[in-house]
Amino acid sequence: MAVFSRVMFLLVNWAARRGLAPELPSSGLAAKQQAKQKGIRGETYAYWYLRRHGYVFVARNYTVPGLKGEIDLIGYDGPVLAFVEVKTRSTEATKPATAGKPATAGKPEEAVTHDKRRVLSRMARRFLMERRIPEAPCRFDVLAIEAAPGRQPTVRLHKDAFAGG
Repeated sequence: MAVFSRVMFLLVNWAARRGLAPELPSSGLAAKQQAKQKGIRGETYAYWYLRRHGYVFVARNYTVPGLKGEIDLIGYDGPVLAFVEVKTRSTEATKPATAGKPATAGKPEEAVTHDKRRVLSRMARRFLMERRIPEAPCRFDVLAIEAAPGRQPTVRLHKDAFAGG
């Protein structure tokens, strides 16, 4: 399985050699579609990146009806169950603050706020309860992808990102 994961990541990495999003600037609905597409591409890139590094996934895009939020990837890194939040940003994209939403400047991992951590923790508890996993070593990882248009993505994996905070 390790060889398959390496080959798949090589293919995904090759496809991303010119970035995860098109270079064309757009506005309105087209911009939202491009952002969503970039997010999907980022999660796919993250999936194969982590598979290449030994993660074995048990769920993608985990949601609970009636609860706000989603856990992007859930999988084992050795004996530890990792709940992974993937954040993809275009490095040149800096949007000013709007009503109710903060500015999206800075590193992608900075978007995992205290509120987002609380939502992810609640979702993780629900996942463990539903799957009847009473005791398992768990952690929260954040995979940050900076995807400048026309350039290879830069990836930073923060294992146990919620520790101490």
